[in-house]
Amino acid sequence: MSRAFVREAEGGEAFEDLPDRSISPHHLVTPAGLARMDAEIESLEKRLRDAQVRDDKAEVARLSRDLRYWSARRVSAEVVPPPTDTSHVRFGAEVTFEREDGRRQTYRIVGEDEADPAKGSLSYVSPLAQALMGKEVGDTITVGQGQAEIVSITT
Repeated sequence: MSRAFVREAEGGEAFEDLPDRSISPHHLVTPAGLARMDAEIESLEKRLRDAQVRDDKAEVARLSRDLRYWSARRVSAEVVPPPTDTSHVRFGAEVTFEREDGRRQTYRIVGEDEADPAKGSLSYVSPLAQALMGKEVGDTITVGQGQAEIVSITT
């Protein structure tokens, strides 16, 4: 194992000194995403206190790194209220499109830390979300090798 990120604690126990997670400059977030971020910070703070009590240096290092990441993301978060106008696809909207083969897909456009395509949410900086932004019902977009038509936009 590379020793680049390994330190020895008092008593000779080795633990990994983890590098910070990279922080994207893109940080729009929905109100729900901000609430999840706050809950994650609270959870990390509790777990960090517990790890410190147990003197688990590796866990302290991991949790500290994650807490630094989420705290920085929280400070830079720009909350965007849910859209009230559904005439165009915008941040926070839910958009349904139909592919050429008849498959319908629905995604909500959200912040990077909220995105989970398997659960129906896309980061607003993803290529698909970028293709959808500003479009109206009836517009077509390129999806992979084919086309898709926007069939609904909701909040």
